[in-house]
Amino acid sequence: MTDLSTLPYRPCAGVMLLNAQGKVFVGQRIDSTLEAWQMPQGGIDDGEEAEQAAIRELGEETGITPDKVDLIATIDRELFYDLPEDMIGKVWKGKWRGQRQRWFLYRFHGADSDVDIATKHQEFRAWRWTDPAELPTVIVPFKKALYEEVLAGFADYLD
Repeated sequence: MTDLSTLPYRPCAGVMLLNAQGKVFVGQRIDSTLEAWQMPQGGIDDGEEAEQAAIRELGEETGITPDKVDLIATIDRELFYDLPEDMIGKVWKGKWRGQRQRWFLYRFHGADSDVDIATKHQEFRAWRWTDPAELPTVIVPFKKALYEEVLAGFADYLD
């Protein structure tokens, strides 16, 4: 059996996307039966900068184009989360124990009609805008502490 503590963390970028009302975009993963929501996020490809990955993932998961967002802030350090033990080996081909993430806060200045989750590699089955304070209660439990760190990192920019 593999010692789980020796597995690395997957490099990832995450996006907290705020609309004009200060609400945050969240989507429900298509590959999960849980009633959990999450912000757009995904892996950083080899040779890719974290912010490039954030914008790419935002487009891949929401259909939102870069001209519809403006960067507000970043968290200046990586944030980590571990997968629950029963998920290690079942996701990401068993190569990772969790993720190390760089987070970016963007303002969305488009319209809801600019959101199209039916992308080429669709990841969300539904989406909505939510109050930032609600994030830790709607995420899968193993990401709750991570989302609390994201909220703390962007607290100065949230209503």
